Amino acid sequence: MKIITYNVNGLRAAASKGLPNWLEQESPDVLCLQETKLQPDQYPASEFEALGYKAYLFSAEKKGYSGVAILTRREPDHVEYGMGLEEYDREGRFIRADFGDLSVVSVYHPSGTSGDERQDFKMIWLEAFQKYVNQLRKERPKLILCGDYNICHEPIDIHDPVRNATNSGFLPEEREWMTRFLADGYIDTFRHLYPQKQEYTWWSYRFNSRSKNKGWRIDYCMVTANLQPDLKEARILGDAVHSDHCPMMLEIV
Repeated sequence: MKIITYNVNGLRAAASKGLPNWLEQESPDVLCLQETKLQPDQYPASEFEALGYKAYLFSAEKKGYSGVAILTRREPDHVEYGMGLEEYDREGRFIRADFGDLSVVSVYHPSGTSGDERQDFKMIWLEAFQKYVNQLRKERPKLILCGDYNICHEPIDIHDPVRNATNSGFLPEEREWMTRFLADGYIDTFRHLYPQKQEYTWWSYRFNSRSKNKGWRIDYCMVTANLQPDLKEARILGDAVHSDHCPMMLEIV
């Protein structure tokens, strides 16, 4: 199975920049999207259905904000919308599709960059997310948790770890959470396969950051440890330019 995760920063905008053509070339089995920023009736269905993809959308109540989706060529056995936690679900941040004994999640972790209130919301969310997936793992033990985590874990994951040490996304408490999360039985697939590679998945639109490669690695394909033997490839697709993020691809046997 080939899975791609992509924060598109507005699905309609990304589609206008050639996302469907790119998708046809990459041809993943499953595409996990974050920041769709649309309501279901605004989804450009014909462009993606022509490629054989059926979409499952979980949009935020607030229009033009957040939202996640799973596009798939293979019919899921079940789709779960949200985590059953109203405060988070109204922001459209979590969707899960089950394929046999495998579950694929598209998740969009909150950003804390707008101030202390949202940073607090983010930290509470992280604990709730970990608790939820740990519980889910009891009935769905093989989890693939793809999405924008809005956290760089280690200095290798960010272009300037010293100057960013006090910025949301690289705060000590966020990084410590990710260390605990991974220790709970999850694998950062890209870092597992490429311990020394310094590649990024997001660049600010300011200061020509992308052309200078001053980026952050905040998009991940995490998997439960029991899927380690099935890992074939995990690669960052830096040539895709439909967003301020780029996609990440995971292949499992």
